[in-house]
Amino acid sequence: MNTPFQNEIHTVSWQGDSEGYLKILDQTALPTAVKYVACKDVPSVIESIKMLRVRGAPAIGIAGAYGMVLAIDYAKNLNDTDTNKMSCIQQLAEDLATARPTAINLRWAIERIQKIILNSGPNPDYSELQQSILNEAKSIQHEDQALCEHIGEHGCTILPEGDILTHCNTGALATGGIGTALGIIVTAWKKGRRFQVFADETRPLLQGARLTAWELTHHQIPVTVLVDAAAAHLLKTGRVGCCIVGADRITANGDTANKIGTYGLALLAKAHNVPFFVAAPSSTFDLTLKSGDEIPIEERSENEVLQPFNFRSAPAAATAFNPAFDVTPGHLITAIVTERGIIKDVSHETVASVITRGT
Repeated sequence: MNTPFQNEIHTVSWQGDSEGYLKILDQTALPTAVKYVACKDVPSVIESIKMLRVRGAPAIGIAGAYGMVLAIDYAKNLNDTDTNKMSCIQQLAEDLATARPTAINLRWAIERIQKIILNSGPNPDYSELQQSILNEAKSIQHEDQALCEHIGEHGCTILPEGDILTHCNTGALATGGIGTALGIIVTAWKKGRRFQVFADETRPLLQGARLTAWELTHHQIPVTVLVDAAAAHLLKTGRVGCCIVGADRITANGDTANKIGTYGLALLAKAHNVPFFVAAPSSTFDLTLKSGDEIPIEERSENEVLQPFNFRSAPAAATAFNPAFDVTPGHLITAIVTERGIIKDVSHETVASVITRGT
């Protein structure tokens, strides 16, 4: 399923052969400008991930996988022993994997690439290895496109009537396909469902206002932006049929880390008897963690709060608390939609029954 939007905008794309470079849509420039950055080495990929030029758990996983192609390119040109070259590659892999600690897709993608490196032996043909890793990175991207479509189809079966409230950005900008939560919305719209989408601004960096609203307008889906603090009042009006969000990491019991503000929205939805859905691929699940208490929460620069978009919004002596994510307990989640099926009555047992299916 290729939309005109996807044909126009490529969030992450590899340019050229195995010695090419990674082209990233700079999401910090949206919605006022469409700009791309060319990443020709690992540090530039890490900078793009850390500075949110590329963001969204699946998308940064894809970017990290392509970053490993650049890691091999760097190592193969070193005038050094194979042992030291492989050590360098492993260090670059770890630098990539830790660029953003909360989103599990990044480490998942790097570890998938590392299996190829380990299987290549201690004295590999680096050009062949580089091509193999490029092929695997492309496979990760293509697989994500397909699973986004599956998530969209599954989600349509449980989407209730009424308008939809979403938080942060979970569309083509955040994935390799049409998106997760936003992919469900787009799929439902293409099937003839009609609704209004309310998009939280998602402070402090306004991913909902800048990115989600931008994507929805490209799809010609009506969107209304609201400040995060207006969600309670909106839910009280009864207009919203459901809330639907994405995820950056989901633990074995269904606790879900997502953009800061998601937990509060889930509490509000529970208080107003509004279904609260999470949409995420199986690669976002970290079954090694028993609960959300074990998820590392990234804290970002206080300047994102105190001086957003270069505008000083607080006194010089003020400080800020700026966690990038929070954790929503599984008991607040009505269902989790994955490419492998829908997890209802979220618990260790229901998560395992769906996520381990076919593995």
